[in-house]
Amino acid sequence: MAIKKSNFIDGAADETSCISIANESGQKAIGVDAEIKASNLRRLRRIEGQVRGLQRMVEGDRYCADILTQVSSVQEALRSVARALMRNHLTHCATHAIKSGSPDEKQAMYDELLEMIYKNAR
Repeated sequence: MAIKKSNFIDGAADETSCISIANESGQKAIGVDAEIKASNLRRLRRIEGQVRGLQRMVEGDRYCADILTQVSSVQEALRSVARALMRNHLTHCATHAIKSGSPDEKQAMYDELLEMIYKNAR
């Protein structure tokens, strides 16, 4: 569900928020905390390397149990990225929408949060 925020000052968003905007290529977050973004990018690059290692293991007919162990490692690494994104979203976007949004924006955020929890719960 798309949440559109319009609290920009001269086109600049608060650097600590993760306000989203809809543009021609779809919804895009702006103003994501730079440290969190850098951390997630490092994690994703590491995961990319792990997936390439998995490809090599499969190509090399490695022992299935070893491959599955590495698959579990990649899955946990991806969950770690998801948790960081969820924390950032709750801390900034959801808090902002719930504190200062219109009744429709608040309801949209509650719906979005429930959908995220259902998709990411394990």
